[in-house]
Amino acid sequence: MPKFMLIYHGGGRPETPEEGEKVMAAWMKWMEGIGADLVDGGNPAGMSKTVSADGITDDGGPNPVSGYSLVNAADMDAACAIAKGCPILEGGSGTVEVAEAMDM
Repeated sequence: MPKFMLIYHGGGRPETPEEGEKVMAAWMKWMEGIGADLVDGGNPAGMSKTVSADGITDDGGPNPVSGYSLVNAADMDAACAIAKGCPILEGGSGTVEVAEAMDM
């Protein structure tokens, strides 16, 4: 079965421990719903740098990565359906980029 990368952009960090617990519970519920198709729940990402032939920039680009997960899905449509349930989409503060992890 193909694997797909779910790349998170945006979102925010919880401001209180209580908010953090609520956010974590939402992520855990979503991941549990993916079940055995969740290959790697991933992690949040820290500040990034962009490396190019011209050098290194410190800002991570115009839309830096904020985390990732790896899932099995039958096709791109199925992977996008999984992504639609992602808690980062709540409140409109984040997005999920979906890309197939190509076997080489």
